[in-house]
Amino acid sequence: MAVAGTASAESWDMPTPYPDKTFHTVNISEFAKDVAVATDGKLDIKLHTAASLFKHGEISKAVRGGQVPIGEFFLGLLTNENPAFGVDTQPFLATNYDDAKKLWAAQKPVVEKLLDKQGMMPLFSVPWPPQGLYTKKEIKTVEDLKGLKFRTYNSTLEKFAQAAGAAPTQVAVPDIPQAFSTGRVEAMITSPSTGANSKAWDFLSHYTDIQAWVPKNIVVVNKRAFRKLDKDVQDAVLKAAAAAEKRGWEMSMAETEAKVKILKENGMTVVTPSAELMDGLKKIGTQMLEDWKQSAGSDGEAILKAYK
Repeated sequence: MAVAGTASAESWDMPTPYPDKTFHTVNISEFAKDVAVATDGKLDIKLHTAASLFKHGEISKAVRGGQVPIGEFFLGLLTNENPAFGVDTQPFLATNYDDAKKLWAAQKPVVEKLLDKQGMMPLFSVPWPPQGLYTKKEIKTVEDLKGLKFRTYNSTLEKFAQAAGAAPTQVAVPDIPQAFSTGRVEAMITSPSTGANSKAWDFLSHYTDIQAWVPKNIVVVNKRAFRKLDKDVQDAVLKAAAAAEKRGWEMSMAETEAKVKILKENGMTVVTPSAELMDGLKKIGTQMLEDWKQSAGSDGEAILKAYK
């Protein structure tokens, strides 16, 4: 019986893009443990963190192609495939957790449909803290961003930087400290988590709490791999995923407060943005949302209608 039990155990490799201490990774580690316990070891999910198995941009393709059965990635990375994937990175559309939850409820059916066509299904999604502006000086108006070399991580942020008159430069999270130290970039919009984890105080002085958007990571599974699991194991995975989503949102909220505090404690000036700066940024957001609506078509219309 012991041999038979071992033979039927399934092992899944799971690539994730962020280091072990990032709250997303901590949450996924709990998810993997929950699955192992609930299935009595029938499914073992082995984490490969910090993009050690696949680079961040390759993870969705690896799950889609069946190279791995499960993986985590930043949902907005798929914006080039379909704009609906990146609605949560639209500047100033949803800027707090309540609105972000409503937006995810509106976006999820469209994301499910799009992923289904690619042979994948979402298990859970967890937001980053609201995104803030990191600079080497106080930014009082949009004009102050002109000409700055601006770190970006997806096409939406590139457009945002261009609209603000900044010069966009693609930089992955692990490369942030070096990019600033060598002068490749001078400013960025990112979460308090990434700022604190990257020790932004070593190369920047100001954090402006603009709460630009609340983007999400998503954990997806290859449908063929999922269907191969016994029904009780499938149920256990879905139950653990629901718990991980709930826990992850709570962790994100706690993370926001804790990491802003760390930025302050390490000497960064935390600034409440001026009305003039916010007006200028929101004008860019409004124009970008109009452009997004044009490119997102009926999928985008369905999301915004459900969200409003």
